[in-house]
Parts: sequence; structure tokens; C-alpha cells
Amino acid sequence: MTRTAVQLRPRAIIAIGLTSVAGLFAFLWPLLISPDTGLSHSGDAPLVFAAILIGVLAVVLAEVSDGGLDTKAVAMLGVLSAVGAALRPLGAGAAGLETVFFLLILAGRVFGPGFGFILGATTLAASALLTAGVGPWLPFQMLAAAWVGLGAGLLPRAKGALEIVLLCGYGMITGVLYGAALNFSFWPFTVQGEESLSFVAGAPVRENLTRFLAFSLATSLGWDLGRSLTNVVLIAITGRPVLGALRRAARRASFTSS
Repeated sequence: MTRTAVQLRPRAIIAIGLTSVAGLFAFLWPLLISPDTGLSHSGDAPLVFAAILIGVLAVVLAEVSDGGLDTKAVAMLGVLSAVGAALRPLGAGAAGLETVFFLLILAGRVFGPGFGFILGATTLAASALLTAGVGPWLPFQMLAAAWVGLGAGLLPRAKGALEIVLLCGYGMITGVLYGAALNFSFWPFTVQGEESLSFVAGAPVRENLTRFLAFSLATSLGWDLGRSLTNVVLIAITGRPVLGALRRAARRASFTSS
């Protein structure tokens, strides 16, 4: 059962939708440019960061004004963001081991898609500040993590072992997709020289996507599978007790069940 901490009312849905559309454009715009266009993250990253922060803030303000996000939900958001930020350096991304996403998935599952979306963005922002990891990559990490939390809250209902299997499968898929999204955020700008792996401005979309697939398979698949495996193992081991603890906290906070 989901205890929705952030009710997705129309204004919040619009804010998340607009933020996601802006984020998709931020990831995919290189596919649409002409050959003579210069490519650089130095100009677009601050704009993307601002768009994400504005989008998250819009969700929060919309819910506060509608009474959908109370002080208990804000407190839960702060606690889980801090825990996620503290967990992330434990994996440090070595061999793809990232210890932050399993908690994001479990919390999104319990507290709903709106909460998961905000938690994903705030957790990655907090961990970046904690580890001095602020850079052009951060806004893309924040948005991709927000999508992971959002999707966890939208998963179909399931109970017992079936729920754990569902969450493990989701953790496996999103581990690979998160890596692919982050790869694409820098691939058009940094990979040069190898024709079969490099981005070609103005080339057909299918051709560039084929190059990107080859680049991902050659360079980061092992890391992405490591992230997926970490998600699966941690959810399988801690899923039941963590879900139980979060649901007890949600009941005590009297969040709305759905």
C-alpha cells in the first residue's frame, strides 16, 4: 500500500510535467542541432540546474498552497534526503556500486510519485554538496534520480514477495537507464576521434543513437550493470524491513493511503 506524502494535484502534475519536458530537452537537444552549432555544457548546465530547482520548488509551493505537503512530509523529506546523501559516498560509484538508489526506490514506493520525484532531486543535490561533487553533471543527475523516484511511486500494486520482485526488477532496469541518461548528458561533448563511437552533429538521429549504443556498450555497461546489481541486492536484502519501517512512519504521520 502506498501512503502518499505528496498528493499529486493538477498544479503539481503540471509542474512535474513541465520540469520533465525541459529535462528531456536538456538531455536530447544535441540530436536536433545543425553541424555548425557549437557544443558546450558550460552555458547550458546552469540553465538546466535552474530549471530543475524551479520545477521542484513549483511542486513544493503548489502542494503547500493546496495543503498537500504538510510539515510532517517536509520533515520526512529532509530525513530521507540526509540519509540518502550519507549513503551515497559508501559506494562512491566504484565498479558501479551506488548505494543511494535502493532507498530512493523504496521511499518512492511507500510515499508516492510526487514525494519520490522531489526526494530524488534533493538527495542528489545534498550528496553533491556533501562530497564536493557539484559540477555540470549535477543537474542531470538530479533530474534522472527524480525520474527514478517518480517511477517507483507509479509502480502497480503488489504485496509480499511479489512486491520485492517488482522493486528488484525496477531497480535493475533503472540502474541501466540512469547510467545511459548520464552518459548521454556528456557523450556529445567529450567523445572525439573514434568515428564509430563519436557524436556527429547534424547526422540522422538513428545514426547517432547507434553510435551512442556502441559507446555505452564499450565503456560503461559494466558500471551500469554494477549499479543495477547493487539495487537488486540491497532491495532484496533490506526491502521488507525498510518498507515496513517507512510504512509505519507513514501511518503515524497519517499520510493518505492509496
